[in-house]
Amino acid sequence: MSKLYIVPTPIGNLGDITLRSLETLKEVDLIACEDTRVTSKLLNYYKIKKPLINYREHNEREVSDIIIDKIKNGESVALVSDAGMPGISDPGEILIKKCIEKDILVSVLPGASALINALVSSGLDTRRFTFIGFLDKNKNKKRKELEMYKDRQETIIIYESPHRIVDTLKAINEIFKDRSISVSREISKLYEENIRGTANDVLKYLSESKIRGEFVLVISGKSIEEINAEIKESYENLTIKDHIIKEMAKGISKKEAINEVAKIRSIPKKEVYSESIDI
Repeated sequence: MSKLYIVPTPIGNLGDITLRSLETLKEVDLIACEDTRVTSKLLNYYKIKKPLINYREHNEREVSDIIIDKIKNGESVALVSDAGMPGISDPGEILIKKCIEKDILVSVLPGASALINALVSSGLDTRRFTFIGFLDKNKNKKRKELEMYKDRQETIIIYESPHRIVDTLKAINEIFKDRSISVSREISKLYEENIRGTANDVLKYLSESKIRGEFVLVISGKSIEEINAEIKESYENLTIKDHIIKEMAKGISKKEAINEVAKIRSIPKKEVYSESIDI
């Protein structure tokens, strides 16, 4: 049946492609790709000859309509990116949405994705994570984006280019402080590397080595210890009475405020109540 196949391609080593992906690329009528030169290298390596159509960020909407027309006319089309899973920080999202709207079957094949490799190799929490992708190129907007995520408790994953990696690490160092970070580059390639420590540690390491390859940054989430330390800092200069008043200012009753203060300060309710009598 004619459909759209989403085919992940190797992120480094050409041998990482799956057998099913190769079979699909051999069977489809057309392959949509970011860069025909990059995709041709992969196809030539595996002796696959298929017509290619350029599908890039700047022409996604127009080419999506061409691809949909071809599928409606009975052809099957494979969408690939230069490396990894199409649609993940790569073109593909618009085409997939349009196919779903037109009731066209979309089959996503499993395969390489740099963010998963980097996450697993980071040694950080893999149970919950947030993938941001590429941050804004503007330095100020980048920092505002990072501010939005600094209090999240799950692991944060970011993509970055070699041209902006130093500024991004500086921003992470400013905003996330001494949070643990793992930076992966050249994943699945000859010079694959994982640099672990703090953002400052990674900056120091990169200053002494050649910056090359695309980077995946994996940042640990905010720990319970960090959260508790911030809570303690927020009240340690307050008297118990002032603390009760501060909690009541949030719109809760005096009784609820007493309970909250006792819980936050880890002290008996009676002690808090005795300070609240004249409030």
